[in-house]
Amino acid sequence: MDLTGRKRQKLALLLAATLTLWSMAGCGKKTAAETEGGEANSAPAVSAADIDITFTARDLDVGYDEGTATKVVFDGSSINIAGSGAALDGGVLTLSAEGTYLLSGQWDEGQVRVSVGKEEKVQLVLQGVTVHCSTGPALYIAQGDKVFITLAEGSENALSDGDGYSLDEADGNLDGAVFSRADLTVNGSGALTVDGNYKHGIVSKDDLTITGGELAVTAVGQALSGKDCVKIGDGTFVLTSGTDAIQSSNAEDAGRGFVYIAGGDFALHAGNDGIQAETVLRIDGGTFELVSGGGSANASTDAGGEAQPGWGQWGSSPGGERPDGGAPGAMGGAPDAIPAGTQTVQTAAQQTDAASAQSGDSAKGLKAGSELIVNGGTFDIDSSDDSLHCNGDLTVTDGTLRLSSGDDGVHADGGLRISGGTVEIAKCYEGIEGLHIDISGGEISLTASDDGLNAAGGNDGSSLGGRPGQNSFAGDGDAATISISGGVLRVDAAGDGIDSNGSLQISGGTVYVDGPTDGGNGALDYDGSGEISGGTVVAAGSTGMAMGFTSGSTQGSILCNFPSSVAAGSEFVLKDSAGNTLVSYTPQKAYQSVAVSCPAMKQGEKYTLYAGSQTAEVTLTSLTATYGQGGMGGAPGQQGGKMR
Repeated sequence: MDLTGRKRQKLALLLAATLTLWSMAGCGKKTAAETEGGEANSAPAVSAADIDITFTARDLDVGYDEGTATKVVFDGSSINIAGSGAALDGGVLTLSAEGTYLLSGQWDEGQVRVSVGKEEKVQLVLQGVTVHCSTGPALYIAQGDKVFITLAEGSENALSDGDGYSLDEADGNLDGAVFSRADLTVNGSGALTVDGNYKHGIVSKDDLTITGGELAVTAVGQALSGKDCVKIGDGTFVLTSGTDAIQSSNAEDAGRGFVYIAGGDFALHAGNDGIQAETVLRIDGGTFELVSGGGSANASTDAGGEAQPGWGQWGSSPGGERPDGGAPGAMGGAPDAIPAGTQTVQTAAQQTDAASAQSGDSAKGLKAGSELIVNGGTFDIDSSDDSLHCNGDLTVTDGTLRLSSGDDGVHADGGLRISGGTVEIAKCYEGIEGLHIDISGGEISLTASDDGLNAAGGNDGSSLGGRPGQNSFAGDGDAATISISGGVLRVDAAGDGIDSNGSLQISGGTVYVDGPTDGGNGALDYDGSGEISGGTVVAAGSTGMAMGFTSGSTQGSILCNFPSSVAAGSEFVLKDSAGNTLVSYTPQKAYQSVAVSCPAMKQGEKYTLYAGSQTAEVTLTSLTATYGQGGMGGAPGQQGGKMR
């Protein structure tokens, strides 16, 4: 948040009170083109309307004709082939003709390679097969239009590589236990275990589509990687990755670099991001249990708001542990090229060291470059970094999200819209933040060690000189807005409850704020106007920076600063002149100031406010009234009334 106008007053009060650095507002700003860690946002301008989220009939078709298929049976070190199109040369089984291949048995050492015409399709039916290749991918799709891996019903299959590849010049960028240069689809109902000991688990340099099956992937790097896109229709996924669990990385081509999930059951344990899309991430359904970067216990700040030493040094071994104190944040980017050369050999440890120079790594739960959309699903996310993060716009229309973050709960550089669903943020630094926050529905509850809602521009530095994990926004803070028109919002914030560097508009919904207990923050905080025209608001906190609503409001409101602090658990009640209860709320923290508004409050009427043993009587001679001493006020309003 920027130090302009009233914010300078806040900082002066904080310094005078000798409060700790964590409650001070920093003054750094970034340009709109910058993102966290100083990295430029290079994601192409792709929106949800630009991406293809359909599944073809062939993606969903798990049928095959066993009578016409070529059968390959492995037996330790030997292979039996019945049919055409398959040939063994040394340790490589090459499938060179379009068609269906049935694979079964165990191959102790070798590689299955698909190399067909660029317009030809291949179906690989795994009927209980285990293949290990110590010097390269166990399954390498060198060329083809599209390859379908069908997991036969009831089958258990396994593909794995070694921790060091022997690569010739033509294949210098192979880096996954399953590696495809063509579109790749996984379907069926069987099980597939993939161990990516060298770098990644399943990699497609084109599209990666999964419509079924039980997949268990463990990888030093990414578990699932589709350069152009990752599309998941259904399935069960247990993914353990040293870096991102699911990633799409194409930043050059329009309509690419996206992740779409229609459904499925996911257990993700990632060293870096849980799900990361270079452009659009859209989730319509599914069940997600996700831990990234060691979880929220690995937080950016400690309980006093001070920077945690070593935060951001996320590991590169499966699950996020740092192997042997190795370089932090390794292999956070897309599967990349290994320098070509004759018989180039690199181990996973050497790749970790080489990749440690990369910057911009993160450990977010869900992350997108241009747009993040949640239309449904159940999410339990425990993230070291932001639980939901988008460098562009973020939208939640439905679903149940239970979040615990070592940094921010939900962040968007641009617009952040919540119109439905349930969002519960049990732990975070800042709860919900964006340049423009629009809440029109849903049930939201959050507990934040700094601001609950924060609309800001530039840099959200919340400690003097900035802090680890601070995000940037797509515009200047003066243009920031918070609009609440529906839903139920419950905020427990140690910093500002609702903070806009620009304007605050409330036209509907129900808002309860358990705000700060220190004098350097307020339950409501805005730099421009703070207007209410509908809805119910009870914002309780300290008096030092307390604010009510401004004169542009069309619904009655009172900012009441009581003479002394009210104990936590003491009910606040607003009654009209007839003794009818209009609003009641029980803050769970000590409070001395309450901003209250509801549709029944009318100009010219008399109201009584009860807080513990303290009582105030106020007549609304204007629609906005400030009562008692202290606070920043709001609009010039009524001062006076009777306190007893």
